[in-house]
Amino acid sequence: MNKRWIVKNQHEQAVIEDFAKKLNIEEPLAVLLLSRGINTIEEATNFFNPDISKLHDPFLMKNMDIAVERLSQAIMNNEKILVYGDYDVDGTTAVALLYSFLSEVIGADYKKYIEYYIPDRYTEGYGISEKGIEYCRDNNFTLLVSLDCGIKANDKVDLANSYGIDIIICDHHLEGDTLPNAAAILDPKCSQCHYPYKELSGCGVGLKFIQGYCQKHDLPDQLWLSKLDLVAISIASDIVAITGENRILAYYGLIIINRFPRVGVKSIIEQAGIKIQYPPKENTIFSRQIQISDLVFFVGPRINAAGRINTGRESVKLLICEDEDKSLDIGKNINSHNDTRRELDKKATEEAINLILASEEFKHRKSIVLYNSSWNKGIIGIVASRLVEEFYKPVIVITDSPEGLVTGSARSIKEFNIYNGIDHCSDLLEHFGGHKFAAGLSLKKENLEAFSEKFEQYVCQNINDDDFIPEIEVDMELDLGDITTNFMSNLKRFAPFGPENMAPVFMSKSVVEEGTGKIVGDKHIKMRLLYRSKSSQPIDAIAFNQKKHYEHIANQKDFDILYHVEENTWNNVTNIQLNIKDIRINL
Repeated sequence: MNKRWIVKNQHEQAVIEDFAKKLNIEEPLAVLLLSRGINTIEEATNFFNPDISKLHDPFLMKNMDIAVERLSQAIMNNEKILVYGDYDVDGTTAVALLYSFLSEVIGADYKKYIEYYIPDRYTEGYGISEKGIEYCRDNNFTLLVSLDCGIKANDKVDLANSYGIDIIICDHHLEGDTLPNAAAILDPKCSQCHYPYKELSGCGVGLKFIQGYCQKHDLPDQLWLSKLDLVAISIASDIVAITGENRILAYYGLIIINRFPRVGVKSIIEQAGIKIQYPPKENTIFSRQIQISDLVFFVGPRINAAGRINTGRESVKLLICEDEDKSLDIGKNINSHNDTRRELDKKATEEAINLILASEEFKHRKSIVLYNSSWNKGIIGIVASRLVEEFYKPVIVITDSPEGLVTGSARSIKEFNIYNGIDHCSDLLEHFGGHKFAAGLSLKKENLEAFSEKFEQYVCQNINDDDFIPEIEVDMELDLGDITTNFMSNLKRFAPFGPENMAPVFMSKSVVEEGTGKIVGDKHIKMRLLYRSKSSQPIDAIAFNQKKHYEHIANQKDFDILYHVEENTWNNVTNIQLNIKDIRINL
């Protein structure tokens, strides 16, 4: 699939030179700062030096005082508290965060007073469930704290109230027309909340809650600081912006993961086959460390797999485990779930692609709404993401769900707000929620065809033909000779990377392969690049899934590249490597 290369706005050379000189960094790195809206020495200093003391006061969040007071009352009166969260990474890390915090605050007898609850993906679905409320009632819980869910659970909150159960909602999703009648709602995205930073993850909201509790009761900061590893995992896996508070939280969370990880996280890292040294080697930029990308591609999927294949309770159990032998056993089990998940999603993706390619109808549609009753509900979101990559259209993948409904996961392309498209069809739905690029929904099976047609009509009216050509934003053109050890050292200071602070994409033109290129893994190209037209040292590069260009490259013909500059560790040796995102052949 051809892609558009969009070079970001250029800056005046005099401005670049002046800024680079003041910061004592290479000019390309000054360009990266300027393109991120960082224009002053103070802003650059804050960016390069995340400071935990610059987190916002948790009591700036609406209802924080009420939430802390209600939790304090429950602890003081020995009430039973149920910590409730969604079955995905954000929900399970949030539950692990609050549960472990409460166990430390309550002390030795904590198991008498707190439990955690993760709804079953298949029988209860997303969010606060009726079954969960009834569990509270039947087991004499008087306070339920929901994490990463609840902002639209009006009927479930009313049910809890009727049983004499209070609910504190800690969420980060958009509110509905009316707010639930909860004891307290902590949600920075609520229209009535003026908290300065709006992009916290669900686990991040949970962190502000315990930070507020510690502040109110003059407890050591270490009680909440020690949970930043869980917040970093949630930030990475929930794909929230890594700006502002999230940048600070992710930065310090990664330090914990790399220096003294909790045994459950260490188990996941080992199961993923990542070999790192604890603590990392000092005074070298070439020491393998866990980064946001590792959390996204290796740690998060394994935590998610438990809820997709079995139960999210396993993930919480692992994250709060303090015994290395037990954590290893749980980690192996979760890794097995992840293997099963990969097999299921590979099979379903292949079936979906074949269905689409065999259908004349899909060739003419601007959206893909695909139903198959045999697909596992736990992997349809992954399948939807794969189909977006393959066809670059808004995609909704639907399968059967309990209670006579069908359930779907939606994923979108950059130029289309899929939440708005689903909202447009809300009259045909039973439930829905999400955001611009990802959403979930459920509906009656008899409404499926009408929904598909109405959604397609909305897409046709709100998207342009050019929007179906994926684009890659290019930060700047870079000379391969500028990629030095010092450049890499300074580039690493831009991390952690993620939404709104993505890893820079560089462009280099008219490069050639030195003659040692080869196919690896059957579909990737491993090579060493340099310029034909000028003297340059060859640099290692890997082009994943771009075997189609190998013949041209092997013949040492010129081509242009877009790439990330990364480190690659092999046999305990780490080198600079270009991770090539796209290749444009020069004919």
